[in-house]
Amino acid sequence: MAEAQVPLAYRDQCAHLLIPLNKCRVAEFYLPWKCDPERHAYEKCEYELVMELMLKMQKIREAQEAKVKGGASIGLIPATAKLA
Repeated sequence: MAEAQVPLAYRDQCAHLLIPLNKCRVAEFYLPWKCDPERHAYEKCEYELVMELMLKMQKIREAQEAKVKGGASIGLIPATAKLA
């Protein structure tokens, strides 16, 4: 990736698709209607990566909410509390 000069911010799970896309863009002088298959593959990979991260975050949130609801007291005095 360093040889292909991929910036650090773009070195994710889809970087293997970015290298041929950038080569195609340079070869075709960045014309927007060129390199469609490469661009589509890269954008689909990025979309799937974002959806996967969102699903993981949703599961984390649900687990935290379940922990908060499960740990909430129902108004009982704990056995270790001292009554004055």
